[in-house]
Amino acid sequence: MSGSDFAERGDRSEEQVSGAKVVAQALKTQDVEYIFGIVGIPVTEIAIAAQSLGIKYIGMRNEQAACYAASAVGYLTGRPGVCLVVSGPGLIHALGGMANANMNCWPLIVIGGSSETSQEMMGAFQEFPQVEACRLYSKFSARPSSIEAIPFIIEKAVRSSIYGRPGACYVDIPADFVNLQVDTNSVKYVECCMPPPISMAETSAVHVAASIIRNAKQPLLIIGKGAAYAHAEESIRKLVEQCKLPFLPTPMGKGVVPDNHPNCVSAARSRALQFADVIVLFGARLNWILHFGLPPRYRPDVKFIQIDICAEELGNNVRPAVTLLGDINAVTKQLLEQFDETPWQYPPESTWWKTLREKMKSNEAASKELASKIAPPMNYYTVFYHVQEQLPRDCFVVSEGANTMDIGRTVLQNYLPRHRLDAGTFGTMGVGLGFAIAAAIVAKDKNPGQRIICVEGDSAFGFSGMEVETICRHNLPIIILVVNNNGIYQGFDSGTWKEILNSGEAAAVAPPMCLLPNSHYEQVMIAFGGKGYFVQTPEELQKSLRQSLADTTKPSLINIMIEPQAARKAQDFHWLTSSNL
Repeated sequence: MSGSDFAERGDRSEEQVSGAKVVAQALKTQDVEYIFGIVGIPVTEIAIAAQSLGIKYIGMRNEQAACYAASAVGYLTGRPGVCLVVSGPGLIHALGGMANANMNCWPLIVIGGSSETSQEMMGAFQEFPQVEACRLYSKFSARPSSIEAIPFIIEKAVRSSIYGRPGACYVDIPADFVNLQVDTNSVKYVECCMPPPISMAETSAVHVAASIIRNAKQPLLIIGKGAAYAHAEESIRKLVEQCKLPFLPTPMGKGVVPDNHPNCVSAARSRALQFADVIVLFGARLNWILHFGLPPRYRPDVKFIQIDICAEELGNNVRPAVTLLGDINAVTKQLLEQFDETPWQYPPESTWWKTLREKMKSNEAASKELASKIAPPMNYYTVFYHVQEQLPRDCFVVSEGANTMDIGRTVLQNYLPRHRLDAGTFGTMGVGLGFAIAAAIVAKDKNPGQRIICVEGDSAFGFSGMEVETICRHNLPIIILVVNNNGIYQGFDSGTWKEILNSGEAAAVAPPMCLLPNSHYEQVMIAFGGKGYFVQTPEELQKSLRQSLADTTKPSLINIMIEPQAARKAQDFHWLTSSNL
């Protein structure tokens, strides 16, 4: 071949672009910053192309954890993270993360490789009806008809994920598209989609809502994670303080107004819900977390004011007194205008405030009494009170587990919005380490030095424990606290477990909730180069946490042994509507 032939061939190659590079450039054009996933046939080239454009790719150890991480990025930044997975089983493993994102209303893009188009219906490698399967778990699911159509499909997926009620979207990339070359000039990239339009409630409805609030005898604001996602913290705090109203955050609504604010009535949650006569919902849904808005958890005559971005949510389970359809932040500002025009305050000396404060004082005293136990084994309250004393005010708190998450929610304080991530609306176990990794990656870029505290039950940790390797590989400033009671809900101490083993019938008689006693989960962190601690006393806990917070060079795992039969204090109403556990 002559030199001119080589030159001509080189010119042609410069005018060609692969499908993998088109996918990467389309994501870059839509301001996608983060991809989480596990590479393999046929998506490895997409990850490499994305990295070459400056998109951060974080390789994970399980597709579910990768999908949880990508969805958390969407919640924290307002721009979807991407989960990149291989075909068939890889995509199926990611469905859990897609469902969780959709239920939490978090923007997410899943990009799945699939079998070659020419082999469709022939029994191709890992062939699966991926587009059809993902329709059950997403707002939008599509396969581009050609490489040239990829930018259009990706722009629509990104736009769909953040417009209206946010959620998951799926884009299918056949294996033969990944390395197929097309003329560069034939690919037209779609301009980056604009942020979602800001919608406002009807003025007449806002007037009615303000009037109902003014006439309330026992008002309550409930702040949901929808308010956190809408960045409504400034306007909601102003409303709380200007009108002197009590508020209750949902688990991920914590921090929109700081937990230590004098108007926060979390310590009297059941009492506040049961006796409020007017409840304003700021991006909170009347689902199982809020007992569906129904008696006996609520007064039969309670008046609900619903503020939500999604029209279909309004009126679910109850007939609201008034509905305000629109962006949480914009609608809250509309309410503030009403109270600016005609100033009004709920009287701080009211019987309602007195009732709430008395219940708060009583519940806080009961929690402190439980926390005062210093002789090992510790209980949940002892652990969390000692942890709370040392936590930085700006840290992220990631939490999952049964009692670990629920009790931790009442003790561990959040002072900033979008700084608590937990099992969420779907009650998903296994999200913790993926969420923690996402928070650490975002914090590294946006607020270097912020710490991520990942509080796990021992059962919850087991779902994605190998992501500790991901944490160590990327050297993320994460401190994992495994609150270890040797089981799911409750476990056995080592003595009882030995008796079971000696009976020769361990498999037959060990209760389903039991896990191996005194498991050394900290050794998992040590195995990958991080720091691990096994603690049994409050002093050991304080020392190990102090050392972990001081060392910003390595991640840590503190394995905290507690009483296997430890439980929460008596509840007026169970957190779950129906559960004997």
